[in-house]
Amino acid sequence: MGATGEQAAQLQREWETDPRWAGITRDYSARDVIRLRGCAAGEYSLARRGASRLWDLLHRQDAAPALGAVVGDRAAEAARAGSPAIYLPGCQAGDGRLAGGGYPDQSPHPDNPMPNLVRRINNALMSVDPPARTEPPADDHGPGRRLTPVVADAGFGAVPDAFELMTAMIEAGAAGVRFEDQLPPGGARGGLGGKVLVPTGQHIETLTAARLAADALGVPSLIIARSGAHAASLLTSDIDERDHEFLIGERTAEGLHRVEPGWYACVTRQLAFAPYADVLWLETPEPDLDVARAFACIIHSQYPDKLLAYSCPAPFTWPTHQGGASTAKFRMELAVMGYQFQSATPAGCPGPPEPSSEPADRLTRNHGPAYA
Repeated sequence: MGATGEQAAQLQREWETDPRWAGITRDYSARDVIRLRGCAAGEYSLARRGASRLWDLLHRQDAAPALGAVVGDRAAEAARAGSPAIYLPGCQAGDGRLAGGGYPDQSPHPDNPMPNLVRRINNALMSVDPPARTEPPADDHGPGRRLTPVVADAGFGAVPDAFELMTAMIEAGAAGVRFEDQLPPGGARGGLGGKVLVPTGQHIETLTAARLAADALGVPSLIIARSGAHAASLLTSDIDERDHEFLIGERTAEGLHRVEPGWYACVTRQLAFAPYADVLWLETPEPDLDVARAFACIIHSQYPDKLLAYSCPAPFTWPTHQGGASTAKFRMELAVMGYQFQSATPAGCPGPPEPSSEPADRLTRNHGPAYA
């Protein structure tokens, strides 16, 4: 066995024995990764440490609330206050002023300034406690004492170059990246942005490409999957049989297929994404424990250890929608359900589209009962 074979065998053993990779499916071989590593250079220590820190947080705490930060000084303030992680929604990178004007023309992703924003946020976070970041404490905990992981949004789905984008995110120091299964806004279908799903299999290919990039760079980045099927009523193609259940049988003038939106469609897609993602992300237009409970129950009935994330509008509105219940109680209930990562949409960022009026119990159709 040559050097490549030995390295591939070692990597395969790691995938099979390390708890970090339990339940993760890869549609490529360890040998494929080793071949790619021959072309990779760099330590990527910031992304590697951030990913390990985030993974540890999601397994050692009841929940890891994250604050959406628009500019670096807010991220630094959050870190000083003890925020365990920073989440950067895609809408923030859309403003070139926040992302430093985007990448120059030679960037592989001139239309996606998120990696540049991640780099700026990490630079701001590094100023919180430079000595501690050079030599992290043994417990790696406490405000201003530990590296604050940055989770970034890759934007809407149908990423044509997910491998390259994930590579850029890791180079910028992202600990985790969220990928969505919808077409991006703009372009020929600009008026339909955020309303058009890509086939289930196509999004799995995106998640797989992102995982391959992380493996090639040797960084245990968290791949996060979100579906917009609860609100999207259009699909680019009927090529995937898994999507046929939701086809209405009509097509638009642009050739798009009409599908039935709803939470059942959302959770069905997430079940397909689960083997390829570390975290499944649920986002609701307003705080909704019923939907969150049913979603978690269905996912965990098939993938008991799958990490979950929850997002909805800013936390100060949560008690209003929960009959006066405190934000802390609401977060605690989510944590009990398994939503270890919780994020609020920052001011100025649009929330998810309004879903259909489908009640939460519709999630259980063909998926079994929700939590009692």
